Amino acid sequence: MTLSRRRTLALIGGGVILAATASLGAIVTRRPRTAGLPWTVAGQGTDVRHRALSYALLAPNPHNRQPWLVDLRTDGEVTLFVDTAKLLPHTDPFSRQITIGLGCFLELMRMAASHDGQRVTITLFPEGFDDRALDARPVARAVFTADATVTPDPLFAHVMGRRSNKEPYDLTRPLPADTLAGLAVATQGTFGGTIDAGEVANWRAFTREALRIEIETPHTYKESVDLFRIGRAEVDANPDGIDFTGPLFEVLSATGLMTRESALDTSSQAYKAGLDAVYANTDTAMGHVWLVTEGNSRPDQIATGADWLRVNLAATGAGLAFQPLSQALQEYPEMAALYADLHGRLAPAGGTVQMLARIGYGPEVAPSPRWPLEAKILDA
Repeated sequence: MTLSRRRTLALIGGGVILAATASLGAIVTRRPRTAGLPWTVAGQGTDVRHRALSYALLAPNPHNRQPWLVDLRTDGEVTLFVDTAKLLPHTDPFSRQITIGLGCFLELMRMAASHDGQRVTITLFPEGFDDRALDARPVARAVFTADATVTPDPLFAHVMGRRSNKEPYDLTRPLPADTLAGLAVATQGTFGGTIDAGEVANWRAFTREALRIEIETPHTYKESVDLFRIGRAEVDANPDGIDFTGPLFEVLSATGLMTRESALDTSSQAYKAGLDAVYANTDTAMGHVWLVTEGNSRPDQIATGADWLRVNLAATGAGLAFQPLSQALQEYPEMAALYADLHGRLAPAGGTVQMLARIGYGPEVAPSPRWPLEAKILDA
């Protein structure tokens, strides 16, 4: 995550930062060494499954937990499991969002394989599932078959440019009138959205309030803070969670101005700076998009993940910045009123609002850190 440099400097104290920058020298310029490598080696390998999986692990997922594990012991097959150590029990108590992330992974694996002359046949939850909790049973079994007639998925062209852009968007650049139609064609399920200025203003306020609730609820906020990775060394050591990298955060980390402890201290400058920065994101949305399903079973959530990946890729292809705003969709007591309000707005006849995001024009941002493929293979 790269917070607005100007905003953070102003709030924490530009003089302190600039003085520290001068004294820390080379530390300031350090970037993660290994956490970005999966983006540079995607598509390599002699096994078609390895090549497809090297792209799949770049899929979007909640809090960048990368909750996937794969078993490749059967030739020509990939069995996907969830890493139960990567769940989010406070903000995602039923693992609905984690399951959507697994759906993104499966869809990106399928897309990559289609460009490698492989047809992938996926059986979801071959040993059954529990809608209340994910467990050790397989999420999916995928069979790879060489097939010269398979149609490569055109959205795959945008995989390497896809980001979850957490920077403020450009308020001076309205979205084209055909924006939503261009995104809708990428999905199989129920897609909705708005770029109407009045409606967008209303959704900005709504998503800001949902974010406030998550941050001001101690157990949900701490779940995020515990996953902060501050500076290059932490990101390389644990390339999942919420990363803070770049010269500014190297200084903040080295000088002790930003720590997990200070982020939890609601009277600290680090807390106040972070709060202002994330509000700048909700407040600069230029449009909003969402996905709704009739049911809310595990297969419904997997299908949502496929559509969510495709919408994100379509937005990338259109030159749009894209960031999920999932706070109001989270199923814990403190969010219940906004959750009901959201469903009353977007699913008045019933169903589940699975995903919500802001769109607009934003700055270029670096890709999120990733674990290497070998770290995600079971019994290889």
